[in-house]
Amino acid sequence: MPWMRSHRTALAAAAVTPLLLTVWTAGPAHAHGAPTDPVSRVYACSPDGGSASRSAACEAAVASNGAPFTAWDNLRIANVNGRDRQVVPDGELCSGGLPAYRGLDLARADYPSTRLTPGGALTMRYVSTIPHTGTFRLYLTKPGYDPTKPLTWSDLPEQPFAQVKDPALTDGAYRIRAKLPSDRAGRHVLYTIWQNTSTPDTYYSCSDVVFPEAKEPGGKTSAAASASSGDKRADGSPSPTAQKGTDGSPSPAAERRAPQPSRTPVSSRPQGDSTPVASGTDTGSGPSTPMLAGGAAAVLVLTGGAALVMRLRRR
Repeated sequence: MPWMRSHRTALAAAAVTPLLLTVWTAGPAHAHGAPTDPVSRVYACSPDGGSASRSAACEAAVASNGAPFTAWDNLRIANVNGRDRQVVPDGELCSGGLPAYRGLDLARADYPSTRLTPGGALTMRYVSTIPHTGTFRLYLTKPGYDPTKPLTWSDLPEQPFAQVKDPALTDGAYRIRAKLPSDRAGRHVLYTIWQNTSTPDTYYSCSDVVFPEAKEPGGKTSAAASASSGDKRADGSPSPTAQKGTDGSPSPAAERRAPQPSRTPVSSRPQGDSTPVASGTDTGSGPSTPMLAGGAAAVLVLTGGAALVMRLRRR
C-alpha cells in the first residue's frame, strides 16, 4: 500500500542519514599540511618534490620506506595532547613513529636542505589544505648535532625557539615568522610540531637546514656545511659552497659560468652573498695607457710623413 511504502522509505532515510553525516563530518575534521620552505623531508621526497625527490637521499628514503610519500600532508597522530616525547619514540621523530613514513628516519647528511643565517629572520611556509586553529612549535637541533645518527629527543632543546598560535592561512599556507638561534653552524634539523586545537591531531615534520660554518684560524671556513650536494639557498638556488673546489677556490666550471664583477658596494649586498665584488678603483672609464701611447705614435708618424712630402714638392 502507498502509506506502507512511504513509511519504509522514511525509515531507510532515517537509518542512512546518521551515516552520511558521519562521513561528511569526518572529511574536513582533519587538517593536512607540511612545511615547503624550509622544505620538509616528507615534501621534498614526495612525488610533488620535483628534482629534490630524485636526490640520492630521497631515493634511499623511499626505498627504505617501501612506498612513495604520496600523502606528504598527512603525517599526524591523534590524541597526543602535548605528550610528544612520550608518544613519538627516539630515532623516529621524522616519521612520527608511523610505519607509513619510516623511510624519513633514515640518518643521512645529504637530504635536500635550505640555507639559513644564524640569528636571522625565518619565515616558514607551511602549506595546509584545510584551515584549523592550533599552535606551531619550532625546535632546532642543539649545537654539535650529528646528522649521520638517528634524531632523538635529546638532540632538541626542551623549549622551542619559537611558538606561534593561530597564524592566518594565506594563499593555502601559514607564514610562521621567527628569529633563529645565533649559535648554530653546519647541518641541522628544524623540527616542527603543529598541535591542532580544532581537531585531536598533532603534525610532525623534519626540515633539513644548513648554516654557514664558523671561521677557523687563518680565515678558512670549515667544509662541513657543503658536505651535501643537496644544499640550497632559501630560494632553491645552489649554495655558493657547492661551486667551489676542494681548496676553497672557484671550480673551473664555476669560473666559466661566473658573471662579470658587480659594482654594488659590499655594505648593500645581502648577507652571505659571495659574488665577487669589483675593486673600488674604476679602471674601465677610459682608454688604457698602451692605447694612448700607440695613438700618439701614429700621429707623429703621419705628421712627419706629411712634412716630407711637402718638402719634396718644393724642390
